[in-house]
Amino acid sequence: MAMTIHIDVVSAEESIFSGLAEFVAAPAAMGEVGIYPRHAPMITTIKPGALRIKVPNEAEETLIFVSGGILEVQPGVITVLADTAIRGHDLDEASALEAKRAAEEAMRDKTSEMDYAKAQAELIEAVAQLHAIQKLRKDVAKH
Repeated sequence: MAMTIHIDVVSAEESIFSGLAEFVAAPAAMGEVGIYPRHAPMITTIKPGALRIKVPNEAEETLIFVSGGILEVQPGVITVLADTAIRGHDLDEASALEAKRAAEEAMRDKTSEMDYAKAQAELIEAVAQLHAIQKLRKDVAKH
C-alpha cells in the first residue's frame, strides 16, 4: 500500500476536497512544489494555477484550479486555504476566455495604475484557468 497524506482544500465559499493523497503538486509563489508524505513542514503563498492531487487507487489526478491563498504542510496533513478554488470539471473555458479578453482590454484602456494592476491580476487568473482547462483536456485525451 502506498504512503499517503491527508489534504484539505478550502475556498472562501466551501470545502472543495478532503481526503488522502499519494502526491500533491501546487502552484506556490516561487514555483510549483511537489509534496509527498513525510514532507518537511512549510508554509507558502499560492498563485493562480492547477493544484494536482494523486488520490490512492485512482489512475487520474484530481485537478483543482486555485487562485491566491496559503499552502501549509504539517506532518500528516496538507491544508490549502485558497481565495478561489474550482474543481477541474467545473472550469468554464468560455468564461475564462471572456475574462481574459476583458482584462486585456482594461489594460489597454487604463485610467490609473490601480486599474492596470487590477486588470493585470485578472488576466493572470484567467490565463491560469485556461492552462488548467488545457491540462485537464490533455489528461482526459490520454485515457
